[in-house]
Amino acid sequence: MTSKDKKYFYISTTIPYVNADPHIGFALELVQSDVIARYQRLIGREVFFSTGTDEYGQKIWEASQKEGKNVQDYVDHYAQKFIELKEILNLSYDNFIRTTSKEHNLAAQEFWRLCERKGDIYKKIYRGLYCIGCERFITEKDLLDGYCSLHPGKKPEMVEEENYFFRLTNYKKQLLEYLSDEKVVFPEWRRKEAIDFVNEGMEDFSISRSAERFSWGIPIPGDDTQVMYVWFGAFINYLSTLGWPGRTSPQPSPYKGEGGSNFEKFWQRGQTVQMAGKDMVKFQSVMWQGMLMSAGMPTTGTIVYHGFITGEGGVKISKSVGNGIHPNDIVSEYGTDALRYFLLREISTFEDSPFTIERFKEAYNANLANGLGNLVSRILTLSEKYLDKCPEIGEGSDFREYFSFFEKFDLKQAADYVWNEIGELDKFIQETEPFKVVKVDAQKGKEIIANMVLRLYQIAQMLDPIMPETNILLKKLIRENKKPEAPLFPRKD
Repeated sequence: MTSKDKKYFYISTTIPYVNADPHIGFALELVQSDVIARYQRLIGREVFFSTGTDEYGQKIWEASQKEGKNVQDYVDHYAQKFIELKEILNLSYDNFIRTTSKEHNLAAQEFWRLCERKGDIYKKIYRGLYCIGCERFITEKDLLDGYCSLHPGKKPEMVEEENYFFRLTNYKKQLLEYLSDEKVVFPEWRRKEAIDFVNEGMEDFSISRSAERFSWGIPIPGDDTQVMYVWFGAFINYLSTLGWPGRTSPQPSPYKGEGGSNFEKFWQRGQTVQMAGKDMVKFQSVMWQGMLMSAGMPTTGTIVYHGFITGEGGVKISKSVGNGIHPNDIVSEYGTDALRYFLLREISTFEDSPFTIERFKEAYNANLANGLGNLVSRILTLSEKYLDKCPEIGEGSDFREYFSFFEKFDLKQAADYVWNEIGELDKFIQETEPFKVVKVDAQKGKEIIANMVLRLYQIAQMLDPIMPETNILLKKLIRENKKPEAPLFPRKD
């Protein structure tokens, strides 16, 4: 591990398969990542925020064939759907990486060479159950009534072939040392889950597939009979998005850190954070870290695992189940910031949480239309009527307690903190009744109103990473001393 430069901060989402339209489950991870990136910029750090799409793999190939499309045309079509989320969710990412890009393919092949030179890649015949939904071999303990527990209704197939394997077991000691640091995984129970996996079930894993049986993948350097296992190749996006290895053609010498400036600043010197779902623990905290150790690169600084969004009956919302809700279906009616609010405050940061249209509408009306929206209207109506101009806004606000929640990646607590301030300000209005005071004591009434405006401005500042559109609009209205021409969040019947 290298010493970290606090000026640089790198954050990445996982990259989803492009075999269906994006759904609300991945929107959660995107918005969480975006909020953290915006917070880091707010405190003055240089940020690199990356997302993208995973476009290789057997289920991608099969889905394209089912729709009768050329596979590249198929992935181009669905990748565009994910690119469109940038505007839909108001995301501030710096790069969108696609695993079918030439640059990524070269990076994945170079990474393979590094692991191969280390002696951590070998070939053997393997026979086992293969789940196309997971794109991996599974064991009997992964089954539920004969089906993959993560993909009910999809029977795994028995496959026997000669593949390349990665010697993950070479890194048991180093992985346990890595996972001994309490700051490498949030929440804490996911770190213990990773440790248990290393101690109890960790094995070498297959990293290639037969090109004869399946050709849609990154070619293995020096062996055209095999293609790269989708997980192995996809992991490299966290480096290739930064311009690694910083050259346009493979070189015979091992990588020695001479990559592009973004890789040097953000991966080698900066703080690195990976966002992922709770089903990714062994992939992100064990397999990927073992690969980085093999390649002689810094491991990921922190991995943050969120829970699942569930639909009716507590079933995980996912593409494989087919119960997804497209984020645009919500945004088109309620607006981007309304969806961001719900994902950050009404959904647990680390645990599973339900999402239904009824629950969304109830929270929207209670906490945005009747809550924040009504508070803004009341205060700015009084300010416009009784104050000649916006009160002088100082620069000395103390947000240390609020910021502490971001440092722990607890975004729900951060949102709760803001809404507690909103509730306290609303309570202040009810107790002081400035609309009455100003009529009998104009000076005192104006002082109370000015105080409320300044407290509202602080709330607007805190909304910066959470609800950036509302943050900009609210600060503008306050500075111009104008009440909103229309409700910020119109009530939905």
